[in-house]
Amino acid sequence: MKTYKFRIYPNAVQRERFERQFGACRFIYNHFLQARIDYYAAHKDDPTKKGLTYHDTALALTQLKKAEGYEWLKETNSQALQHALRDLDTAYNNFFNKRAQFPRFKSKRGEQAFHIPQFFKVDGNHLTLPKIGTVKMVVHRPIDGEIRNVTIRKTASGRYFAMLACRVELPEPQPKQGEVSIDVGLKSFLVTSKGEVVEHPRHLLKAEKRLKRLQRSLSRREKGSNNREKTRLRVARQHEKVANARQDFLHKLSRRLVDENQVIYAEDLNVKGMLANRHLAKRIADSGWGELFRQLTYKDAWYGTDFHQIHRFFPSSKRCHVCGFIYQDLRLSEREWVCSECGATHDRDKNAAINIEIFGYAERTVGTTETHTRGESGAARSLNHEATRFSGWQFTIAYQQNV
Repeated sequence: MKTYKFRIYPNAVQRERFERQFGACRFIYNHFLQARIDYYAAHKDDPTKKGLTYHDTALALTQLKKAEGYEWLKETNSQALQHALRDLDTAYNNFFNKRAQFPRFKSKRGEQAFHIPQFFKVDGNHLTLPKIGTVKMVVHRPIDGEIRNVTIRKTASGRYFAMLACRVELPEPQPKQGEVSIDVGLKSFLVTSKGEVVEHPRHLLKAEKRLKRLQRSLSRREKGSNNREKTRLRVARQHEKVANARQDFLHKLSRRLVDENQVIYAEDLNVKGMLANRHLAKRIADSGWGELFRQLTYKDAWYGTDFHQIHRFFPSSKRCHVCGFIYQDLRLSEREWVCSECGATHDRDKNAAINIEIFGYAERTVGTTETHTRGESGAARSLNHEATRFSGWQFTIAYQQNV
């Protein structure tokens, strides 16, 4: 499945219909979320009651549309309302499977969206939607595959977009040459084991001066006034501009890495935990490491690349990739250090990238009988040293045997 995102330009009448559809889907989601909460509170002591399911809420939706005072729900697309119930059911399943927190009520502020699985039509630069009409759409690139569904989204800045989910048959990926490991950081965005340094674009930092001015202007506006809404839109558009620039940078970088390499190694960073550091949280959030890894994960499946992440507790920066010595007292401010065992001088980030590649290869090839011919003089001693610290990791032992 591949999604194409195009901007749409509804007229005044269509914008009103969109708002009605957004509101109806938001109301259904919140109404049945409260119904599920109330049902659990009333029957939590009865082991035979397992809570409301999607089927129960879908039947209740049919009755709700017939009830007095809810006739306005019939003016909106029924399938979009049913999909709001599916979203609620998915949110509950994610919560029970410990993939997300408990579902929250949707707000009329911020981004709005609804989903249409059928009865839409794409004809050139026009999108026809049920209960909405034909909307102008800017198709800036060809659409491949069969369109399966459409999601309409309104951003916080007031722009409308159509996301077309298509089923695409991808060609057989061509094998590529080369392996590379990447070490992300705050001084430089990314350093590879080949010595390439990608500087940090610092999108938020460059826009921070204008954002501060706009935020001060917004704080002075009277709540509920037209001027406050105009200023709020300016703030939202500036934030959207920063987010778009970051996405563009990450997409281009991830695609280049995938196109140039057959295997990519990286660390499995706990980005959410790192954001708890109040001194570095803004810089880490502006970096977008998690989004880069997400893009590499799905693009490697599309284009035949193997993206492999090593364990986050592997001491990649503190360890000499030549002899395996671990410099326990390495501080974050030290960008270069000299190994006290072999005398090698290391750039912190490049040394980490090389260690990630050594350890990633060992983990990826566990159980094989292939001979590793990296040519690194201290690779075997390095992994032997590490085996004493992480004796439970069998791939380290397998790598020693291969070397």
